[in-house]
Amino acid sequence: MPEFLLQQRRLLLAVAGSLAFILLAGRFVLGAGTTTPAAPLPPPPAAAAGVTGLPSSRVVVDVVGAVRRPGLYRLAQGSRIADALARAGGATGKAELALVNLAAPLADGEQVVVPRRGVPGASAPGAPAAPGAPAAPVQLSMATLEQLDSLPGVGPATAQKILDYRTKHGAFSSVDELDAVPGIGPKRLEQLRDLVVP
Repeated sequence: MPEFLLQQRRLLLAVAGSLAFILLAGRFVLGAGTTTPAAPLPPPPAAAAGVTGLPSSRVVVDVVGAVRRPGLYRLAQGSRIADALARAGGATGKAELALVNLAAPLADGEQVVVPRRGVPGASAPGAPAAPGAPAAPVQLSMATLEQLDSLPGVGPATAQKILDYRTKHGAFSSVDELDAVPGIGPKRLEQLRDLVVP
């Protein structure tokens, strides 16, 4: 009986050794046959945003005029002018909020101007300026079709082109961007330069 058990153990050891050899040989043969290199790992999201130039998730705006705490503020991408005013402590009692489109989206580098009531040049949208008083500059990033149409040399068709450009490219970051709007050339741009702000 012990001899039978000894033979059984030898047989089990031989089978186990054979299986181990087959597994190792198979792994070696299969591993050696694959020549496809491993795909590189994608960069981490933060590094990818910096390297590829993807837009950041924040915008920086300059809030000035009739607000409690004027200054530079960082806000989430997609924020509105109302959000910027809230971050600046809200409008003061002297603010002429009728001249500000609170629903307009913010663009990075934009200046948000909140005019004061009673200041020469501040008037209701579309209202003619008093004779001899300079008109309030039209904010290209927030102006309505009627406000743009009131500019000298800009009719309804060109005003609509400005709105279309703004819809496609976002808020204006510079008055010089008007040159990219069809129908506004260098001469018209110089005529408008003192009458508009981004």
